[in-house]
Amino acid sequence: MNNISRVAVVIAALLPASVLAQSIKGVVLNNQGKAVANATVDLEGSDQKVTTNDKGEFEISGLNNGLKELHISAPGYAHLHRDITLANDQDHSATFNLKRSPIEVIDVEATPIHMSAMESASPVSVLSGEQLRRQQASTLGDSLEKLPGVNTNFHAKVASTPVIRGLSGPRVLITQNGLDVSDVSRVGPDHSVASEASTAQQIEVLRGPATLFYGSGAIGGVVNVVDSRVPTDSTTRGEWNLEHNSVDEQKVASFNATTGTESFAFYADAFWRESDDYEVPVAADIDDTEHSSKYVVENSNEDSDGFTVGTSYLFEQGYLGVAVEQFNRQYGIPGHTHGEEEHDHEEEHSEEEAVFADLEQTKIQLLGEYNIDSEWLSKINLRAGHTDYEHAEIEHGAVGTTFKNETNELRVDILHSQFDEWNGGVSFHYKKSDVEAQGSEAFTPPSVTESIAFAIMEEKHFGDFLVQLGGRVERVTIDANNVLLPEIDAHAHDEDGDEHDHDHDHEESNYTRVFDVAQEFIPVSLSTGVVWDFTPGYNLGLSVSRSERAPSASELLSFGPHIGTATYEVGALFDTHDGHFELSEEAIDLETANNIDLTFRKTEGDIGFIFNAFYNQVDNYYYQINTGLYAESGHDHDHGDEHDHEEEHDHSSELPVYLFKTDDVILHGFEAQVAWQLSDEFKVDLFSDYVRARLKDGGDLPRTPPLRFGTEFSYQTENLTANIHVTRYQEQDRIAQEETTTDGYTLVDASISYDLSVLNQDLSLYLKGTNLTDTEARVHSSFLKNIAPRPGRSFALGVRGYF
Repeated sequence: MNNISRVAVVIAALLPASVLAQSIKGVVLNNQGKAVANATVDLEGSDQKVTTNDKGEFEISGLNNGLKELHISAPGYAHLHRDITLANDQDHSATFNLKRSPIEVIDVEATPIHMSAMESASPVSVLSGEQLRRQQASTLGDSLEKLPGVNTNFHAKVASTPVIRGLSGPRVLITQNGLDVSDVSRVGPDHSVASEASTAQQIEVLRGPATLFYGSGAIGGVVNVVDSRVPTDSTTRGEWNLEHNSVDEQKVASFNATTGTESFAFYADAFWRESDDYEVPVAADIDDTEHSSKYVVENSNEDSDGFTVGTSYLFEQGYLGVAVEQFNRQYGIPGHTHGEEEHDHEEEHSEEEAVFADLEQTKIQLLGEYNIDSEWLSKINLRAGHTDYEHAEIEHGAVGTTFKNETNELRVDILHSQFDEWNGGVSFHYKKSDVEAQGSEAFTPPSVTESIAFAIMEEKHFGDFLVQLGGRVERVTIDANNVLLPEIDAHAHDEDGDEHDHDHDHEESNYTRVFDVAQEFIPVSLSTGVVWDFTPGYNLGLSVSRSERAPSASELLSFGPHIGTATYEVGALFDTHDGHFELSEEAIDLETANNIDLTFRKTEGDIGFIFNAFYNQVDNYYYQINTGLYAESGHDHDHGDEHDHEEEHDHSSELPVYLFKTDDVILHGFEAQVAWQLSDEFKVDLFSDYVRARLKDGGDLPRTPPLRFGTEFSYQTENLTANIHVTRYQEQDRIAQEETTTDGYTLVDASISYDLSVLNQDLSLYLKGTNLTDTEARVHSSFLKNIAPRPGRSFALGVRGYF
C-alpha cells in the first residue's frame, strides 16, 4: 500500500460515518404506473422509516455499504420486500411497483419481529379502521367474532371473551398495548373485559400458541388492543362518535384526540355507554304459535364510562411516555336471575333482586422506544404497567362478593443490529398479580402469581424463504396461604331430582381445613416457522411450536359456588372419594401444546385468499368434569340452566359439582378467507372456519363453536359505503356429556355510511342493522345459551367525525 492509500484509509477512519454514508432513492408506483403517496418504507433491522410524497418519491440516507432490506407497505396493496446491496460508496436509485391486494395487510404492533396476515409464519388477524368501527360492540368477544377462527362466549351481551380455535379463558391472553389487561375475565364468563373497543386504533389476534411473545398464558392465542394512549408523534388528529341502538336503547359517545409540540405529545380519550335490557325474538311458550311478541333478557343492562390521558416526550432517537386510564362499568349478571319472560312474574321476582357488577379499574402504562445507532444494538422497547382492579357483585343492595387484582408488569425488548442478515433480539418479561376474592361467591382463595421470563426471537430471509425462530423460558410461582378445604355435603340426585340416601357415618359439619400452597413451574416454549414465496403473488407458511402453560390459580385452588357458571367449582388440587373431598395425590403438571399450522396464501391481484389448517395436541389439558354430585350454593335464587342440566328437581339452591381434571386433547380445524375485488367499487368476501375439539381417548370438549361460513358484499365509492354480511352457524351436535345440541341459524347484518364535509369537518353518517331476519340464535359456546339468546332485530344510527 502506497503512502497516499495509507493516508486515505486514515482519513476515512477519522471521518464521521455520515460523511461516507450513502442513500437509497426510490419511487413507489402501482400497476398502472401511478404514484403511491403516503406509502411507508422501512429499513429492516433499523429505526429508519420514511413516507413517500405526492409523487411517490422517498429517500433513506446515512447508509453504509452492505445488504439492505426494504419493506414497503401502503393501504390496499400487498407488502413488498426488496434487497438492495450498496457498494463502492455510491447512492442507489430504484423503482418499486406495488400490486393491489383485496385483503388488507396490516402489521402487528406489539411483537418485536415483523408479523402480518399475509407474510408471517404464524396466523394473524388485525381489525382496524372502518372495519373495526363497523364491528365494534360493547364487549370484546362480540367485537371480534366475525374474524376467521374467532368466536365469542356471548354472556348475555354484558360480558364476552374471545374463543380462539375452541380455546378461551386462561389460555387466551388479552392485552392492551402488549401488557396484560389484568382484570378477572379469565376466571369466569360473567366477568367483563376491562377494555374498550370504541377508542382503539386496532385489535390484533394471534391465532394459535403465542407464548413466545407473551408467556404461558397465551397457549391458545392473544388478543391485543392497540391505542395511542402513549402518543408516538404530535400530529393533531382525532375522532368522535355518537350512536343509538334500538334493541336495548343503547346510547354511546366516544372520542380520542392527539396533539402536541415538537418535543411533547398529548393524548386524551373518553367514552360513555348506557343500555337497557335487550330484546330477543323468543315467545313465552314455544307451543303457542299465536305468540310473536318480543321479550327481553332480564338484568342485561349496562352503564359504562371511562377516560384516558397520556403524554410523551419525543426526541430524535424515540419517545418515552406515560398514560393513566380510569375504567368504570356497571352491568347486570343475568345468570343470577330467572331469565324468564317479563309476564307471569310474581312480586318476589322484582327488579330489586337483580344482581349487578360494579367494576372499577385504574391503569398506568409507561411505554418507550429508544433507537440506538450502534454496531451491535438497534432498538430498545420498554413497556411497564400497574393495574388496580376491583369488581364488586351487588345483591339486594349490598356487596356480596368483591374481586380484586393488582398487577405490576415490565417488558423490555432489546433488538440487535442486523447480523449476517438476521433480525431479532431478546425479551425480558416480569409480571406479578395479586388476586383476591372476598364474599359469598369467593370460590378461589387469595393468591399471588409471579412470573419472570427470557425469550429470544430471530428471522432471516434466505432468497424466497423467510425463517422465523424463537424460544422462551419462564419461572412461574403461585402462592396462597389461606387455601380452604371445607367439609361439604356433596350428594347425587336420582332421575326424579331426589337426593340419594347416603350411609353417612357422621353428620354434616362446618369443619374447614386451611393450609398453604406454593407451586413452582418452569414452562418452556419453542417455535419455528418458514414462509416460502414459491411464485410471485403466492406463499406457503409452516409454523411448528411446542408450548407449555402453568395452570392458573382458579384451576388449582377453586372450592366454592361459582354463580356465573351455575356450578360448584373444585380445583385440580383436590379430588373426591364417596362424596368427600381430599387433597389430590395426582401430580400438578404443566399443560403442553404441540401445534402445527399450514398456510397457503395469494397475496396479490384482484383475488386474494388465506387458507389455514392447524393441528394442536394438548397434553395434560385442564378442564372441568361433572362429578354427578350436588352441593349447596348458599343462594336461594334461580341461576338459569347454563350447563344444560335437565333434571327437574326442587333443589333450587344446589349447584352441580364440577372438578378440574387433566386429560390429553386434540384440536384441529381450518380457517378460510377469500376476497374478490370485482371492480373499484364492488368486493366480495367469503369465509369459513371449523374446529374439532375432542379428548384423545374419546369424547368431546364442552362449548366448542360449530362450523360456520358466510359472505360479505361491499360497495364503496368516494362518499358511500355499503355492506351486507351473512353468516351461517351450523348445528352443533358434537357435545360433552352435560350439554345439549344447539340448533343452527343464519344471521344477516347490513350497514351503510355516507361521508360528507360540514364546516371543514369530515363526517360519516351511518346506519347498521343486525339480525335483520329476527332469528332466534343461541350461542353454543355460551354458559347462558338457554336463557340468553342473541339480540333480535336491531338498528343503530350514528354519526362519526374526524379532525
